[in-house]
Amino acid sequence: MSHAVFRLRAERLARSTRPFIARGSKSPRCPRCRVLPSHCLCALQPMVASDVGVCLLMHDVEALKPTNTGWLIADVVTDTFAFGWQRTQVESQLLTLLADERFQPYLVFPGEFVEPQSRVVSEVCPVPGKRPLFILLDATWTEARKMFRKSPYLDRFPVLSLAPEEISRYRLRRSRRDDHFCTAEVAAMCLGLAGQTQAAEALDRWLDLFSAHYLAAKRGLPVPSAG
Repeated sequence: MSHAVFRLRAERLARSTRPFIARGSKSPRCPRCRVLPSHCLCALQPMVASDVGVCLLMHDVEALKPTNTGWLIADVVTDTFAFGWQRTQVESQLLTLLADERFQPYLVFPGEFVEPQSRVVSEVCPVPGKRPLFILLDATWTEARKMFRKSPYLDRFPVLSLAPEEISRYRLRRSRRDDHFCTAEVAAMCLGLAGQTQAAEALDRWLDLFSAHYLAAKRGLPVPSAG
């Protein structure tokens, strides 16, 4: 079964003029979970309900990276939407989503980089008749800051600034700072703030399980125990 990130990846590959070569790309991968077939975890994917939406704005090649965790969000949150970000163009479907009266959008970004500070909120405030829509900039930190500055169509939305008490558990890409969280970790925090505890916990577990299977396959280790 495909989802928004799966489809965005297919669209991005279709318009590529040369192949995207990721580390370990010569090894065959399961097209659904992106792990070597010997360590496939598709049968373990969680099935939970959630009452929020997630809008992923993905920098150019993010959807092509086998370690991308926006993919994991789309596995868990049914109403996940994914769009490729471009500096000079905005997809009409993205603008339609942002104007959808069923949703209250929140742009998720560190408040220390936001002006004016009046845009910054630390809570998800229920709006009658609307569901939260969390807009996540799926990119490296440097790319995300550029996306934040150069996306004026997002300026009208409140900025949800998270204040996590723990450090990142993500192990598949390097970061110089422990307080830089991967996209799936950020989404799980947003789900928790929105009162979607079951979905938040399921996404956290799914990230941990994906990371364990991915690293075991990469290192030639046995399939991790499901327990």
